[in-house]
Amino acid sequence: MTTGKLQTSRRAFLTTVTRSAVSMGAAWAAVSTAAEGAELRPKQRPVVDTHMHVWANDAERFPFPHPYNPKFKTPKNAGTVEMLLDDMDANGVTHSILVQVIYHGWDNNYVAHCVKLHPTRFKAHGLIDPTDPQVARKLEYWVSERGLVGMRFSPIYYRGKDEWLNAKSSEPLWKKAQQLGAVFNFFIATEQLPKLEEMVRRFPGVNVVIDHLSQIDLGVQDPLPALKKLLALGRYRNVWVKVSELTSVSKSGTYPFRDAYPWVKRVYDAFGPDRLLWGTGYPGAARRQFGRPTLQQELALIRMEIPFFTAEDRQKILGGNAAKLWKLNV
Repeated sequence: MTTGKLQTSRRAFLTTVTRSAVSMGAAWAAVSTAAEGAELRPKQRPVVDTHMHVWANDAERFPFPHPYNPKFKTPKNAGTVEMLLDDMDANGVTHSILVQVIYHGWDNNYVAHCVKLHPTRFKAHGLIDPTDPQVARKLEYWVSERGLVGMRFSPIYYRGKDEWLNAKSSEPLWKKAQQLGAVFNFFIATEQLPKLEEMVRRFPGVNVVIDHLSQIDLGVQDPLPALKKLLALGRYRNVWVKVSELTSVSKSGTYPFRDAYPWVKRVYDAFGPDRLLWGTGYPGAARRQFGRPTLQQELALIRMEIPFFTAEDRQKILGGNAAKLWKLNV
């Protein structure tokens, strides 16, 4: 080979190598940039419905032993977990906290089944009879063996018979909850809150959630004396409140429930934005059948309607607070 041809070949070779290096460098730069972007890109902010009732459509597999209505057979309306997932996915709701519906009574198998099917989307609270002498043992079973994260108690159904709320016989239940890290949520009337406060004070290791602004009755002439019983719980760092069920809390009962906002503001001032939670109630078409707002309206209530929430507050109330309380994988 002549010297000229050799030089030409060498130049071609060097040009090819250089171009390859540049190309590889660009590729690595692209990979590096993509990786860096993935690290910097924020994860999807959680949107968590903290109060969701679902029930089975298979009475043989998941019966309906209603504890207060022995004549109850099956629900009139459907409310399955499949309906819930469709509703969540259509509206950008990332997680739901399932709350055992009264239809299934103390049999929590359906919500446990739902959590097992979709462990990354759901946590669940069951129901157990608070007057059962074995209530602490049953709490341990459902939490330790069946994957539930806590229980819901409904003293509102026990008016005049709610001595169990702060009875000494209930201490083993609270001690077990503290040991397990279980969360309790309470469907409770405002006049019952002082009894609950005793237990909250005695067991600061148990996180407690108050449902639906404690069903404050805004239809009375002056709701403040009753509301003060809820506001008093704001001093305890282990108490949260659901800004939910404004359909029944509001005197007007008409979306977007503006007459309730001054009272919600008092709760906001007492608890702060870090201990307020958002929840709705029913999945899909069941919302309309129970006279509730659509999921789009429920989301807009927090995002746009309640005027004193800041942008940061809205993120916390719609999911950030719940993610911390229930230790969601987000």
